[in-house]
Amino acid sequence: MSPPQVIDSARLRYVFGSFPSGVAVVAAVVEGRPVGLLVSSFTSVSLEPPLVSVCVAHSSNTWPLLRTAPRLGVSILSAEQERAGRQLAGRGADRFADLDWRTTDDGAVLLDDAGGWLETSVSQQVRAGDHDIIVLQVHDLDADHDVSPLVFHASRFRRLE
Repeated sequence: MSPPQVIDSARLRYVFGSFPSGVAVVAAVVEGRPVGLLVSSFTSVSLEPPLVSVCVAHSSNTWPLLRTAPRLGVSILSAEQERAGRQLAGRGADRFADLDWRTTDDGAVLLDDAGGWLETSVSQQVRAGDHDIIVLQVHDLDADHDVSPLVFHASRFRRLE
């Protein structure tokens, strides 16, 4: 067996970008204010029990705040929420400025007008390379399939046509 090939991270990112994914926001109220991060690694995991997952970079300054929240909201962004996606992907002090959102009784933050939403809690956190895989238990959810999704492909936000 030949030794493993060294893979250039820029090339790897380029190839990963050929796979389109949805865009979601994971958010909660932490110390009285909304805190959230944008993810394109959201996926279903299990129906019984209901589980989903996201991947978060070890370099994230937001995840250490979010992981302590009792409940996390996951909002699946609609095609009309590209501006919100850009804003939430940034490093600004108030990522939620001028965005419409609500909280659940347990402090999960959900964006209005999202194509789908889930109220979750952390079930497991698995170290995997330079990211952690976060498995989330689903407690409540809803979706509107008439809403077109926001898609991330080739390092750009896109809409389905």
